[in-house]
Amino acid sequence: MLSPVLAGEKSLPDIMTHDVNWFKARGVTLHTGTTVTGVDTRLQTVQTEFGDAYPYDQLVIATGSKPFVIPVAGNDLPGVVTFRDTRDVDLMLGAAKQPLSRNHAETRSEHAKPKAVVIGGGLLGLEAANGLKIQGMDVTVVHRSSVLMNVQMDDISGDLLKTSLQAQGLKFVMNANTLAIQGEHSVTGVTLDTGETLPADLVVMAVGIRPNVSVGQKMGLEVNRGIVVNDQLQTSDESIYALGECVEHRGATYGLVAPLYEQAQVLAEVLAGKSSDYQGSLTSTMLKVTGIQLFSAGDFKDSADAESIAYQDLAQNVYRKVVLKDNKIIGSVMFGDTSGAKWIFEQLISGKDMGACRDFLVFGEGFCQA
Repeated sequence: MLSPVLAGEKSLPDIMTHDVNWFKARGVTLHTGTTVTGVDTRLQTVQTEFGDAYPYDQLVIATGSKPFVIPVAGNDLPGVVTFRDTRDVDLMLGAAKQPLSRNHAETRSEHAKPKAVVIGGGLLGLEAANGLKIQGMDVTVVHRSSVLMNVQMDDISGDLLKTSLQAQGLKFVMNANTLAIQGEHSVTGVTLDTGETLPADLVVMAVGIRPNVSVGQKMGLEVNRGIVVNDQLQTSDESIYALGECVEHRGATYGLVAPLYEQAQVLAEVLAGKSSDYQGSLTSTMLKVTGIQLFSAGDFKDSADAESIAYQDLAQNVYRKVVLKDNKIIGSVMFGDTSGAKWIFEQLISGKDMGACRDFLVFGEGFCQA
């Protein structure tokens, strides 16, 4: 939700989902600007930095995740940011408006743009890159894979995405890892394992997230990658529950919003005394990256034991692929035209035999019903 703020399309109030009045109208007491410093699980109280203690019968942990920062020299220099909260956006907007770095401004022409290097070619990195480009920066994206958004895209769709973004003015260095961030008083460049050093006035790290489990660890809860919960979103302490990006359920963690809403629905029912189970989530991704429609779901990569049916229109920059196994849809990826994606995902979830219309699946529901 921060991407449109960075791009200048929305203001911070525009992306706020709930204001103070929303909580007040529902009888929820909201404490902002307050850090929880401890939880006494024996007395069942929560302590804050101001010395307040709040008793609980049931406690819900929803601490989300933290951005991963690559452990390289220079990662703490001024001008190195993540893309996780409003403070990061403010720093990026400030960098876009600042004159060229003193460290190497004299080596550039009078009309040169300030340079940004975005580390990470996933969705978040591309959104950051696009926003910084709109703000007037010269942007290069460094990605360790040969495929952009390689979690959501296959080779063909990733290449189409890269070509489209290059046409919009973004630059890319693929198959490269960051060795160090250069600078003395502030960032001046990024050194890669290719031997290249990219000049930079700003470096944005968008290389993934990690569940924020520190609260759970301090409380002695069971923690693996995330705070471990059962099908009722209950932790190893029966009076404490957790949901969102901080949890691990059946060995899986989630970073997309849809599974989090599903978890919230189950937990609300559980806390209300109803019987409810969270069975895990089968996720799909429907995105609009810098104006380009993208969709992916399931196992969409080519394999020897599955069949891929694809359609590509180079003139229209459209690519659609459905992957079948035993006549059942197990994955799909679309670029440029995502019409019918919801129906494809529904068939994937249902496990329905699609043999009767397999040859037309890639074109969507209308062709299968004709």
